[in-house]
Amino acid sequence: MLRGGRQRVAALLRGLRRGPRGPADSVRRGVVSCIDPSMGLNEEQKEFQKVAFNFAAREMAPHMAEWDQKELFPVDTMRKAAQLGFGGVYVRTDVGGAGLSRLDTSVIFEALATGCTSTTAYMSIHNMCVWMIDRFGSEEQRHRLCPPLCAMEKFASYCLTEPGSGSDAASLVTSAMRQHDHYILNGSKAFISGGGEADVYVVMCRTGGPGPRGISCVVVEKGTPGLSFGKKEKKVGWNSQPTRAVIFEDCAVPVANRIGDEGQGFLIAMKGLNGGRINVASCSLGAAHASVVLARDHLKVRKQFGEPLANSQYLQFQLAEMAARLVASRLTVRAAATALQEEREDAVALCAMAKLFATDECFAICNQALQMHGGYGYLKDYAVQQYVRDSRVHQILEGSNEVMRMLISRSLLQE
Repeated sequence: MLRGGRQRVAALLRGLRRGPRGPADSVRRGVVSCIDPSMGLNEEQKEFQKVAFNFAAREMAPHMAEWDQKELFPVDTMRKAAQLGFGGVYVRTDVGGAGLSRLDTSVIFEALATGCTSTTAYMSIHNMCVWMIDRFGSEEQRHRLCPPLCAMEKFASYCLTEPGSGSDAASLVTSAMRQHDHYILNGSKAFISGGGEADVYVVMCRTGGPGPRGISCVVVEKGTPGLSFGKKEKKVGWNSQPTRAVIFEDCAVPVANRIGDEGQGFLIAMKGLNGGRINVASCSLGAAHASVVLARDHLKVRKQFGEPLANSQYLQFQLAEMAARLVASRLTVRAAATALQEEREDAVALCAMAKLFATDECFAICNQALQMHGGYGYLKDYAVQQYVRDSRVHQILEGSNEVMRMLISRSLLQE
């Protein structure tokens, strides 16, 4: 296996091209030019995109419904994805990452999400966690923790939200009292993706006084005494990834597992979320793209009043609006990804705009696609309903869209 994400992806591309085609591949091959997701990409990015689309078609789409209905966490499939570099897409190569840009990452996650939005969304959270360790961890931490995470031999969960602190994240109360060379954690985290299944928990906890400056970031590894989990939550969507409370009861964590300095945790958490917002918006793009294609195909074959639905000018206009909103969302997300990669001053606001606009618009696209299917769209035999359910939560997590509006307005009013 070649080292480095770019070489690894390029080397595996040829084999994937020759493989069998699945439902998600029809999304890629059946794209009309005006919504082609490869528009504006360079040749290398188009290669990454082809790899991701082919993986989605072969390894994800055929199992998407089963993973949802049986609530299966597809560990083996994600490990196959990691062999392509998708376990640490924007993590540095010296610890096993692919070393790709934020724009490359968005392109990859959008393509993967056409195969299974829920699974891709978990992979995006995992990637965010690995990046936080890579960016803010010591060299010892990077080389100890990142390689098995990039290979997805181990999985990561992001632990910020608590039962009493969601949007007001800086009010978190999970405590970490220092005793010699350990922190003793007490408290709980809520709605944790991968909870109970993940091996590494990137936890924001209070080591100091109130407010954001009293928060630190520590890594808690599965099996640590005092670490336990709540029941598996029953969710509307995102069923291919488990969600549980993560509970700390006199949980002793080595000080050596602290990422960054004491009091730096909130900054680390927010830096991670800037990328996380791009990632989840990209997953919404994939769901919306697949839904537009499904709606288009349905309009062509479904007949009412003696002719295909595609002959209805009203539905033609609806489809056109869906396509326009999809492309506008994609452009917004990619502009924000570029700003984040370049570390521009406007990156935080642009990431918030991208997350707000894309997740709202893409959910509306998926919902309209379901409506176009009529009663069939409400059946679980039809994939469009799963894209609706899996994309709805994107308007809530990684900072609710109401909080995104706060961040955008704050940026404007500070001018």
